Amino acid sequence: MLSNQIISKNLDIKDLHADCEKCFGLCCVALPYAKSADFAFNKSGGTPCRNLGPDNRCGIHQDLREKGFRGCAVYECFGAGQKVSQYTYNGLDWRENPKIQNEMFEVFPIMQQMHEMLSYLYEAIQRKEAKPIFGVLQTALDETEALTKLTAAEILNHDVAGHRRHINELLLQTSELVRGSVKSVRVKGKLKIGRGSDLIGAKLNGVDLRGANLRGALLIAADLRNTDMRTTDLIGADLRDANLSGANLVGSIFLTQAQLNSAMGSVDTKLPPTLTIPKHWK
Repeated sequence: MLSNQIISKNLDIKDLHADCEKCFGLCCVALPYAKSADFAFNKSGGTPCRNLGPDNRCGIHQDLREKGFRGCAVYECFGAGQKVSQYTYNGLDWRENPKIQNEMFEVFPIMQQMHEMLSYLYEAIQRKEAKPIFGVLQTALDETEALTKLTAAEILNHDVAGHRRHINELLLQTSELVRGSVKSVRVKGKLKIGRGSDLIGAKLNGVDLRGANLRGALLIAADLRNTDMRTTDLIGADLRDANLSGANLVGSIFLTQAQLNSAMGSVDTKLPPTLTIPKHWK
Protein backbone atom coordinates (compact mmCIF):
# COMPACT_ATOMS: atom_id res chain seq x y z
CA MET A 1 0.00 0.00 0.00
CA LEU A 2 1.10 3.55 -0.75
CA SER A 3 -0.02 4.78 2.65
CA ASN A 4 2.06 7.93 2.33
CA GLN A 5 0.16 9.13 -0.75
CA ILE A 6 -2.25 12.05 -0.39
CA ILE A 7 -5.41 10.67 -1.95
CA SER A 8 -7.78 13.53 -1.28
CA LYS A 9 -7.77 16.55 0.97
CA ASN A 10 -11.49 16.19 1.60
CA LEU A 11 -12.29 12.48 1.22
CA ASP A 12 -11.83 10.07 4.10
CA ILE A 13 -12.34 6.31 3.93
CA LYS A 14 -15.01 6.74 6.63
CA ASP A 15 -17.02 8.77 4.11
CA LEU A 16 -17.31 5.63 1.99
CA HIS A 17 -19.05 3.52 4.62
CA ALA A 18 -22.69 3.80 5.63
CA ASP A 19 -23.42 6.02 8.62
CA CYS A 20 -27.10 5.35 9.27
CA GLU A 21 -27.20 7.91 12.07
CA LYS A 22 -26.74 10.66 9.46
CA CYS A 23 -29.13 9.20 6.88
CA PHE A 24 -32.89 9.51 6.53
CA GLY A 25 -33.37 5.78 5.93
CA LEU A 26 -33.06 6.25 2.17
CA CYS A 27 -32.23 2.64 1.32
CA CYS A 28 -35.36 1.58 3.23
CA VAL A 29 -37.54 3.88 1.14
CA ALA A 30 -36.02 4.62 -2.27
CA LEU A 31 -35.16 1.06 -3.32
CA PRO A 32 -37.66 -1.62 -4.43
CA TYR A 33 -37.41 -5.32 -3.66
CA ALA A 34 -39.37 -8.47 -4.37
CA LYS A 35 -40.41 -11.21 -1.97
CA SER A 36 -37.72 -13.88 -2.10
CA ALA A 37 -35.15 -15.70 -0.01
CA ASP A 38 -33.61 -12.27 0.63
CA PHE A 39 -36.77 -10.29 1.41
CA ALA A 40 -39.86 -11.31 3.35
CA PHE A 41 -42.31 -9.22 1.29
CA ASN A 42 -42.62 -7.05 -1.80
CA LYS A 43 -41.87 -3.33 -1.65
CA SER A 44 -41.99 -0.76 -4.43
CA GLY A 45 -39.46 2.02 -4.86
CA GLY A 46 -40.36 5.22 -3.02
CA THR A 47 -42.45 3.36 -0.44
CA PRO A 48 -41.13 3.15 3.12
CA CYS A 49 -40.44 -0.35 4.37
CA ARG A 50 -42.96 -1.33 7.06
CA ASN A 51 -39.99 -1.98 9.38
CA LEU A 52 -38.79 1.62 9.11
CA GLY A 53 -39.72 3.69 12.16
CA PRO A 54 -40.59 7.41 12.28
CA ASP A 55 -37.04 8.03 13.50
CA ASN A 56 -35.71 6.61 10.21
CA ARG A 57 -34.31 3.56 12.00
CA CYS A 58 -34.97 -0.07 11.15
CA GLY A 59 -37.03 -1.77 13.83
CA ILE A 60 -35.53 -5.20 13.16
CA HIS A 61 -31.96 -4.18 12.36
CA GLN A 62 -30.43 -6.62 14.84
CA ASP A 63 -32.53 -9.52 13.51
CA LEU A 64 -32.59 -8.92 9.76
CA ARG A 65 -31.47 -12.42 8.82
CA GLU A 66 -33.81 -14.12 11.25
CA LYS A 67 -36.76 -12.01 10.05
CA GLY A 68 -36.20 -12.84 6.37
CA PHE A 69 -34.31 -9.72 5.28
CA ARG A 70 -30.91 -11.07 4.39
CA GLY A 71 -30.85 -8.72 1.42
CA CYS A 72 -30.87 -5.75 3.77
CA ALA A 73 -28.13 -7.31 5.90
CA VAL A 74 -25.74 -7.41 2.94
CA TYR A 75 -26.60 -4.05 1.35
CA GLU A 76 -23.94 -1.33 1.31
CA CYS A 77 -24.56 2.24 0.13
CA PHE A 78 -20.86 3.18 0.44
CA GLY A 79 -21.82 6.31 2.37
CA ALA A 80 -24.26 7.59 -0.25
CA GLY A 81 -27.09 7.76 2.28
CA GLN A 82 -25.50 10.35 4.51
CA LYS A 83 -24.09 12.22 1.51
CA VAL A 84 -27.52 12.70 -0.04
CA SER A 85 -29.18 13.42 3.31
CA GLN A 86 -26.66 15.86 4.73
CA TYR A 87 -24.87 17.34 1.71
CA THR A 88 -27.07 17.19 -1.40
CA TYR A 89 -30.20 18.14 0.55
CA ASN A 90 -28.50 19.93 3.41
CA GLY A 91 -30.26 17.97 6.15
CA LEU A 92 -33.80 18.21 4.74
CA ASP A 93 -35.76 15.12 5.76
CA TRP A 94 -38.02 13.67 3.05
CA ARG A 95 -40.74 13.10 5.67
CA GLU A 96 -41.01 16.81 6.39
CA ASN A 97 -40.47 17.96 2.80
CA PRO A 98 -42.83 16.06 0.46
CA LYS A 99 -41.86 18.17 -2.55
CA ILE A 100 -38.31 16.78 -2.62
CA GLN A 101 -39.18 13.15 -1.92
CA ASN A 102 -39.27 11.77 -5.46
CA GLU A 103 -36.15 13.65 -6.52
CA MET A 104 -34.24 12.54 -3.43
CA PHE A 105 -35.20 8.92 -4.05
CA GLU A 106 -33.94 9.19 -7.64
CA VAL A 107 -30.67 10.82 -6.62
CA PHE A 108 -29.85 8.24 -3.94
CA PRO A 109 -29.14 5.18 -6.18
CA ILE A 110 -27.06 7.36 -8.52
CA MET A 111 -25.04 8.66 -5.58
CA GLN A 112 -24.61 5.06 -4.43
CA GLN A 113 -22.99 4.22 -7.76
CA MET A 114 -20.63 7.18 -7.53
CA HIS A 115 -19.62 6.36 -3.97
CA GLU A 116 -19.02 2.76 -4.97
CA MET A 117 -16.68 4.01 -7.70
CA LEU A 118 -14.93 6.22 -5.16
CA SER A 119 -14.44 3.22 -2.89
CA TYR A 120 -12.80 1.18 -5.65
CA LEU A 121 -10.65 4.11 -6.77
CA TYR A 122 -9.62 4.77 -3.18
CA GLU A 123 -8.35 1.20 -2.98
CA ALA A 124 -6.74 1.21 -6.43
CA ILE A 125 -4.74 4.35 -5.76
CA GLN A 126 -3.18 2.76 -2.67
CA ARG A 127 -1.92 -0.34 -4.45
CA LYS A 128 1.82 -0.12 -4.96
CA GLU A 129 1.48 -2.16 -8.17
CA ALA A 130 -0.72 0.61 -9.63
CA LYS A 131 2.00 3.25 -9.31
CA PRO A 132 2.41 3.53 -13.13
CA ILE A 133 -1.14 4.87 -13.42
CA PHE A 134 -1.28 6.74 -10.11
CA GLY A 135 -1.77 10.12 -11.80
CA VAL A 136 -4.69 8.89 -13.89
CA LEU A 137 -6.30 7.25 -10.88
CA GLN A 138 -5.88 10.41 -8.82
CA THR A 139 -7.54 12.49 -11.53
CA ALA A 140 -10.41 10.00 -11.79
CA LEU A 141 -10.91 10.04 -8.03
CA ASP A 142 -10.94 13.84 -7.93
CA GLU A 143 -13.41 14.00 -10.83
CA THR A 144 -15.70 11.42 -9.27
CA GLU A 145 -15.61 13.15 -5.90
CA ALA A 146 -16.55 16.41 -7.63
CA LEU A 147 -19.56 14.69 -9.22
CA THR A 148 -20.89 13.74 -5.79
CA LYS A 149 -20.99 17.44 -4.90
CA LEU A 150 -23.21 18.48 -7.80
CA THR A 151 -26.75 19.66 -7.23
CA ALA A 152 -29.54 17.10 -7.36
CA ALA A 153 -30.61 18.30 -10.81
CA GLU A 154 -27.03 18.08 -12.13
CA ILE A 155 -26.60 14.57 -10.74
CA LEU A 156 -29.79 13.40 -12.42
CA ASN A 157 -28.64 14.84 -15.77
CA HIS A 158 -25.11 13.46 -15.63
CA ASP A 159 -24.05 10.49 -17.77
CA VAL A 160 -23.22 8.22 -14.85
CA ALA A 161 -23.13 5.11 -17.06
CA GLY A 162 -20.48 6.70 -19.28
CA HIS A 163 -18.43 7.77 -16.29
CA ARG A 164 -18.69 4.27 -14.84
CA ARG A 165 -17.33 2.76 -18.07
CA HIS A 166 -14.30 5.08 -17.83
CA ILE A 167 -13.69 4.16 -14.19
CA ASN A 168 -14.08 0.47 -14.96
CA GLU A 169 -11.29 0.67 -17.52
CA LEU A 170 -8.98 2.12 -14.87
CA LEU A 171 -9.98 -0.58 -12.40
CA LEU A 172 -9.24 -3.21 -15.03
CA GLN A 173 -5.79 -1.72 -15.56
CA THR A 174 -5.22 -1.74 -11.81
CA SER A 175 -6.29 -5.37 -11.62
CA GLU A 176 -3.94 -6.37 -14.41
CA LEU A 177 -1.02 -4.58 -12.75
CA VAL A 178 -1.70 -6.24 -9.39
CA ARG A 179 -2.30 -9.70 -10.80
CA GLY A 180 0.59 -9.39 -13.23
CA SER A 181 3.09 -10.08 -10.46
CA VAL A 182 1.57 -13.52 -9.87
CA LYS A 183 1.61 -16.54 -12.16
CA SER A 184 -1.73 -17.31 -13.79
CA VAL A 185 -3.90 -19.50 -11.63
CA ARG A 186 -3.98 -23.20 -12.47
CA VAL A 187 -6.79 -25.42 -11.26
CA LYS A 188 -7.02 -29.12 -11.94
CA GLY A 189 -10.19 -30.51 -13.47
CA LYS A 190 -12.74 -29.00 -15.83
CA LEU A 191 -13.50 -25.87 -13.83
CA LYS A 192 -13.14 -22.64 -15.74
CA ILE A 193 -11.59 -20.05 -13.46
CA GLY A 194 -11.98 -16.60 -14.90
CA ARG A 195 -14.07 -13.49 -15.33
CA GLY A 196 -17.79 -14.22 -15.04
CA SER A 197 -17.23 -17.94 -14.48
CA ASP A 198 -20.13 -20.06 -13.24
CA LEU A 199 -18.66 -21.57 -10.08
CA ILE A 200 -21.89 -22.13 -8.20
CA GLY A 201 -21.25 -24.80 -5.60
CA ALA A 202 -17.71 -25.38 -6.91
CA LYS A 203 -15.35 -27.41 -4.75
CA LEU A 204 -12.30 -25.18 -4.42
CA ASN A 205 -11.19 -26.11 -0.93
CA GLY A 206 -7.51 -25.25 -0.47
CA VAL A 207 -7.00 -24.07 -4.06
CA ASP A 208 -4.40 -21.39 -4.81
CA LEU A 209 -6.39 -18.65 -6.56
CA ARG A 210 -3.75 -15.95 -6.40
CA GLY A 211 -3.81 -13.82 -9.53
CA ALA A 212 -7.19 -15.13 -10.66
CA ASN A 213 -9.64 -12.79 -12.35
CA LEU A 214 -12.99 -13.57 -10.74
CA ARG A 215 -14.72 -10.33 -11.69
CA GLY A 216 -18.44 -11.01 -11.76
CA ALA A 217 -17.95 -14.72 -11.11
CA LEU A 218 -20.82 -16.72 -9.63
CA LEU A 219 -19.42 -18.26 -6.47
CA ILE A 220 -22.75 -18.90 -4.78
CA ALA A 221 -22.39 -21.66 -2.15
CA ALA A 222 -18.87 -22.42 -3.41
CA ASP A 223 -16.48 -24.25 -1.10
CA LEU A 224 -13.66 -21.74 -0.70
CA ARG A 225 -12.34 -22.99 2.61
CA ASN A 226 -8.63 -22.43 3.07
CA THR A 227 -8.25 -20.95 -0.41
CA ASP A 228 -5.47 -18.45 -1.09
CA MET A 229 -7.09 -15.41 -2.70
CA ARG A 230 -4.38 -12.87 -2.25
CA THR A 231 -4.22 -10.69 -5.40
CA THR A 232 -7.51 -12.23 -6.63
CA ASP A 233 -9.83 -9.76 -8.37
CA LEU A 234 -13.26 -10.15 -6.75
CA ILE A 235 -15.06 -7.08 -8.01
CA GLY A 236 -18.71 -7.93 -8.51
CA ALA A 237 -18.23 -11.59 -7.59
CA ASP A 238 -21.34 -13.19 -6.10
CA LEU A 239 -20.22 -14.76 -2.81
CA ARG A 240 -23.65 -15.52 -1.39
CA ASP A 241 -23.38 -18.50 0.98
CA ALA A 242 -19.81 -19.21 -0.20
CA ASN A 243 -17.74 -20.80 2.57
CA LEU A 244 -14.66 -18.66 3.20
CA SER A 245 -13.60 -20.37 6.43
CA GLY A 246 -9.83 -20.21 6.77
CA ALA A 247 -9.40 -18.46 3.41
CA ASN A 248 -6.72 -15.81 2.95
CA LEU A 249 -8.21 -12.68 1.38
CA VAL A 250 -5.48 -10.27 2.46
CA GLY A 251 -4.44 -8.31 -0.61
CA SER A 252 -7.43 -9.41 -2.66
CA ILE A 253 -8.66 -6.78 -5.10
CA PHE A 254 -11.91 -4.81 -4.75
CA LEU A 255 -13.52 -7.04 -2.14
CA THR A 256 -16.34 -5.27 -0.26
CA GLN A 257 -17.91 -5.67 3.16
CA ALA A 258 -21.24 -6.39 1.48
CA GLN A 259 -19.74 -9.39 -0.31
CA LEU A 260 -18.38 -10.73 2.97
CA ASN A 261 -21.70 -10.17 4.68
CA SER A 262 -23.39 -12.37 2.08
CA ALA A 263 -20.89 -15.21 2.57
CA MET A 264 -20.09 -17.68 5.32
CA GLY A 265 -16.76 -17.80 7.11
CA SER A 266 -14.94 -18.08 10.39
CA VAL A 267 -12.67 -16.17 12.72
CA ASP A 268 -9.79 -17.90 10.92
CA THR A 269 -10.60 -16.13 7.65
CA LYS A 270 -7.91 -13.55 6.89
CA LEU A 271 -9.28 -10.23 5.63
CA PRO A 272 -7.89 -6.93 4.34
CA PRO A 273 -7.47 -4.41 7.20
CA THR A 274 -10.35 -2.23 6.00
CA LEU A 275 -12.89 -5.07 6.30
CA THR A 276 -14.30 -6.86 9.33
CA ILE A 277 -15.53 -10.33 10.24
CA PRO A 278 -19.36 -10.35 9.85
CA LYS A 279 -21.35 -10.96 13.02
CA HIS A 280 -22.95 -14.15 11.70
CA TRP A 281 -19.59 -15.86 11.08
CA LYS A 282 -18.55 -18.41 13.67
